[in-house]
Amino acid sequence: MHADWDDAHTDFTSPVTRSVPAGLTECEADWRRRLQQETPGGWLLAGNAMTQTLTSGRPIHLMHTTTALDAIRASGQLYGSSGCLVAALYCAPLTPERAGLRPHNLGAYLLETKPHTRTLVFEITPAAPVPAKGVDYLRLGRIHLRTYLRHRSFLTGDEDARLRRAALGRIRAAAPFMDVLLANATGKRTPYAAFTDQLSAAIKDFPFLGYLYFEVLSEYLMLHSVTAETKTYAQAGELNNRLYKRLAHTAAKGMEQLFDLSRFHPGYDHLVELVTGIEPRLAPGAAEYTRDRLSYLFATVSLDLSQDAEAFTFQGPDFDALAVAAPSLLGQAVFREMRMFERYPQLYLAFEQAKALEAWAYWNGEGIPTPFNGFLPKGEIGVNPAYPESRCRVWVAETCERGPPTRRRAQRDPRSPSG
Repeated sequence: MHADWDDAHTDFTSPVTRSVPAGLTECEADWRRRLQQETPGGWLLAGNAMTQTLTSGRPIHLMHTTTALDAIRASGQLYGSSGCLVAALYCAPLTPERAGLRPHNLGAYLLETKPHTRTLVFEITPAAPVPAKGVDYLRLGRIHLRTYLRHRSFLTGDEDARLRRAALGRIRAAAPFMDVLLANATGKRTPYAAFTDQLSAAIKDFPFLGYLYFEVLSEYLMLHSVTAETKTYAQAGELNNRLYKRLAHTAAKGMEQLFDLSRFHPGYDHLVELVTGIEPRLAPGAAEYTRDRLSYLFATVSLDLSQDAEAFTFQGPDFDALAVAAPSLLGQAVFREMRMFERYPQLYLAFEQAKALEAWAYWNGEGIPTPFNGFLPKGEIGVNPAYPESRCRVWVAETCERGPPTRRRAQRDPRSPSG
């Protein structure tokens, strides 16, 4: 169990090179060097303000937006939620300044776009410096599969059979393109325009590819951007979150209401149009970067280390064979198909609470009160609600008259939960 969670965490400040399946033309160290040393924003992967605050041992200030302030006050409870932070309360960093607490650019975006919400401010005083280890939700597939296998008794026989059939059907429908991904990862490059169009079509069969696609493009934009806006955020030690927000919201209608990355599937022409609208100089390299990076990531987050990427094919294996050869990919498929069940609200606690308990146990053992989204340290950070070794205070934030609208000053609400 611990090994699975360790593999799902990334620390750019003290990187450990993971092993990869045989046959790949690149390894993790190759990509780390390329991202950190050969991009304008690569230095922010290890040197960003958020991880520096975590590792300093000083109090950590976070903000959380909510529409349920009255319910929180009445119950005295705050709950983590599933998603990219697994089982933590989703927040964004705040930086103490003389005028008050300045939101990270992610938090400023939330304040601007969610005017109907109220903001809570957390002050967490850790007992020791916090490791800069973030959880990478793209690497949770093995955990999703193990959770399903251990708790499948909560499903009826018909539900279990339907879940397996649906997950396997998704993989088989996209198997030809998945083999193309492996071929690209082993050096047999597809022309990048054709690759992007094939990717777009395959996402409709296997939605997890949309998550990979979006994260790869977000990484490309955030690390390669050189706009004045990006440079301003970089001076504060922050990656520019507005880039991927623009990407998502222009790629699919209604994304601001429902952030569903299974709907993110731009083909080549649309991709070029999207990136041109965000930062024109980055458009020519976007598709080629997507082909190379996504192919590598797919192979590493899908195949078991016992497999040879040059020899493996997704066309043919049954459910049990995939559970051995590609457990992470199968787990991602099972996780997403189960969420489509009408009875998922009843199944949620059985499956998601099991993962939450494991996540809390891992974070507590590693000394992590504030886990963050570790694919990129872009400011998506959470509160571990089960952490026993830190003090936490909570306030309701009010707009500070001395600063701009996005600056808020915390005022203590005695009815807010603390612990």
